[in-house]
Amino acid sequence: MRHCGLLVVAALFISAPAFAQIDFTGEWAPLYHEDRPERMPGPELGDYMGLPISEAARRAADSWDADRISIVTQYQCRPHSSDYGMRGLGNLRVWRDINPANQQLVAFRTYMPAWGSERTIWMDNRPHPPAGSEHTFQGFSTATWEGNTLVITTSHLKTNYYRRNGVPSSDKRTFTEYWTRHGDFLTVVTVVDDPVYLTEPLVRSQNWYLDPGQVTLPMSCEYVPEVPGPVPDAVPNHLPDTNPYLTEVADWYGLPLPGVRGGAEAMYPEFRERMGPPHKQPPAHCERYCVCSETDGCSVNPPRASRGGGAGARR
Repeated sequence: MRHCGLLVVAALFISAPAFAQIDFTGEWAPLYHEDRPERMPGPELGDYMGLPISEAARRAADSWDADRISIVTQYQCRPHSSDYGMRGLGNLRVWRDINPANQQLVAFRTYMPAWGSERTIWMDNRPHPPAGSEHTFQGFSTATWEGNTLVITTSHLKTNYYRRNGVPSSDKRTFTEYWTRHGDFLTVVTVVDDPVYLTEPLVRSQNWYLDPGQVTLPMSCEYVPEVPGPVPDAVPNHLPDTNPYLTEVADWYGLPLPGVRGGAEAMYPEFRERMGPPHKQPPAHCERYCVCSETDGCSVNPPRASRGGGAGARR
């Protein structure tokens, strides 16, 4: 009888559905070994490399003037959308909502201190709202398991950006995330589909490490005029073909301008055969973001020789 009882209990556990194979709960600190200059100090104006953008996105980005985030109220304190939030600067807290009646996982919830972004990832098989429902910066997210990988689908996102130099994202986009935990490390791969501003899916990855001692602070942001505006209610911008800064990144690094301008065609090896020469003669030595690593941060200034003399520049 005792053996029969044990078999019944084991059968109950075996037949129970695996609602949560992996627990992502914890305090996660970001690793910036991927594209650190873009994500930490911020991207250069006119740098659209690695983005499969449409001509409409390129035109919109070319009109960008960063003064608008200092002058236009609607752009001040505007949070990262959830797709860019996983890419941008910010620590991550994850916790679980458990249904006390059956102890099943209802949702993962996340908090990122950049603009105090809170997000719910529903795990209870609820459907996404109709297309005309409210759009928010965090969108509406549901998830399922593929083995030990959490696959999250997000819709109903407000317009935001793919890069903080004006490359826009539309409110028609959806994105899929793949969360995989390897011990104390978390890898998140995101795939964004945008019929307006992308010509093919944008795939990027980000990594965090578990940091139980980190202190995640609340976010406060105040709307104030930071610089004098040109005229009341004006939105700083550059008219088509008038932005004088679009070749800077190519000139600083000695790059062919067609590659800097982005687009899916510039992301494949075959593009090297027709991308042409550098837009300007490459500099004789590093002049911008010469030191950029996990330990050293990012410095705009060129590396300095060591105090002992010689050629001991930091790498």
